[in-house]
Amino acid sequence: MDYSTIRYDVADGIATITLSRPEKMNAFTNRMMAEMIDAFDAIDADDAIRAVIVTGEGRAFCAGADLTPDGGGGPFSSDDPVTDLSVARVRDGGGLLTLRIFQCKKPVIGAINGAAVGIGVTMQLPMDMRLASTSARFGFVFARRGIVPEAASSWFLPRLVGQQQALEWCMTGRVFGADEALAGGLVRSVHSPEELMPAAIALAREIIDNTAPVSVALTRAMLWRIPSAPHPMHAHRVDSRAIYTRSRSGDAAEGISSFLEKRVANYPDRVASDMPEFYPWWDEPGYE
Repeated sequence: MDYSTIRYDVADGIATITLSRPEKMNAFTNRMMAEMIDAFDAIDADDAIRAVIVTGEGRAFCAGADLTPDGGGGPFSSDDPVTDLSVARVRDGGGLLTLRIFQCKKPVIGAINGAAVGIGVTMQLPMDMRLASTSARFGFVFARRGIVPEAASSWFLPRLVGQQQALEWCMTGRVFGADEALAGGLVRSVHSPEELMPAAIALAREIIDNTAPVSVALTRAMLWRIPSAPHPMHAHRVDSRAIYTRSRSGDAAEGISSFLEKRVANYPDRVASDMPEFYPWWDEPGYE
């Protein structure tokens, strides 16, 4: 796919997705949704990519849905109404994107460089870590537009920041700064604008340079999915399978050897080909 609303760059094991409609403050469109999903498909298929950074071009990260006719109108589209709310046309485009990010096998880091409201903030929620510039602003503004939170944020947001904070931000719809985002647990750190990307790259490098890709992919899935299970036995079942299979892998042998020999590990297993047979365990009948 040719990209017109994002830039996609890969260097030194890091894929960088840059939202690139600076003249529109990177407002979200159906085209941007499709391009970002395509980029994440490429990321999961490429074992040379070990981590992902998502950021915005210009002074905004993403100022929300593009409500102009050229942008598709977002949730305010004037398409003919449907009576069957289960049809594909009703599905929220932001949710299609966040579910794809959720399913990614690589760690995803948000480098939030500026304004991030509406889908601009909810698309961040399935990212594993979010770093903010001091100039970043956030807003779950849906109630102030007569709609409701989208992009599966009613699932993601309370898990990240707790129920009370999620309710306050969504029910007031106010726009708030990076310091409040940090205090509320939405972001892990705040940086000057010139230090934001170096900090995000340093975090990605810490993962890339020290960990086994398959272990990171399994860990990402376990920590995102298992907390929603109804009983710790679900965690025990997955943990047991993961420890058993990983401990017999080439990665484990290399991890132990490199530790004893005091050298950098060179893990042999690859995400595209060496995930254990029980993955994805959540597709098993009766798991949920």
